[in-house]
Amino acid sequence: MILTDIKFKSETLGMFCTMNVLLPQRTLKDAKSGKKPAYRTLYLLHGHSDDHTAWQRWTSIERYAEQYNLAVVMPAVHLSFYTDMVHGGKYGQFISEEVPAIARDIFPLSSNRADNFVAGLSMGGYGAFKLALTYPERFSAAASLSGALDIAETVKAHGHPEDKIWLAEMRDIFGDLTKVPGSQHDLFLLAEKAARAKAKPRLYQCCGTEDFLYADNLRFRDHIASLPFDFTYEEGPGEHNWIYWDAMIQNVLAWMMA
Repeated sequence: MILTDIKFKSETLGMFCTMNVLLPQRTLKDAKSGKKPAYRTLYLLHGHSDDHTAWQRWTSIERYAEQYNLAVVMPAVHLSFYTDMVHGGKYGQFISEEVPAIARDIFPLSSNRADNFVAGLSMGGYGAFKLALTYPERFSAAASLSGALDIAETVKAHGHPEDKIWLAEMRDIFGDLTKVPGSQHDLFLLAEKAARAKAKPRLYQCCGTEDFLYADNLRFRDHIASLPFDFTYEEGPGEHNWIYWDAMIQNVLAWMMA
């Protein structure tokens, strides 16, 4: 695999942004053949406290992706929840439009729906399902690992001293938090809309039973299971940490590439 650290000027955000890209390495014979590849691509999204380097630093994603000849695009979106922020950057547009366009312009990545996947952990699990359910015509499969899937619950305070900071951050992203349920940010509503699409993405959801987001994941599991999706759910012992995610991303890739 070839690792490339890309820094580019984002027209959407009006600033320099970064993303790491893992690309299958071609052999000398491949290069001499003159044939241009169009790689299957996984957009792999980071969590709330991470950045575009986290998956590589804390998991063996390079080794796992290599066996599938899979390109992996890992963009940085800061604390945006992959959303066009009310007070901040348009990270929803950035991740859905600009990142794929820039990545495909630089690298030989396939634009075919069947070759495009999205996955993420925690905040990135929310982002992965939000992308796939908002644009079901673009992604053939999506996976959430310990995702913050019940956003109405996520934006609420949890009784800790830092809640005021958390709520202020959530208001910067979503605005009036009372209007989040039933909005374009609500995965429950997005799932109902995507269920009516002609081409629906396959969905994979997993969460550790000791994870603080476990109850949120159960609510979303029950909702999505009632809709006509090709849906896979997996749970087992695990906390909200990289030990769990390093193990489960292997299951995700095997499921996606099946």
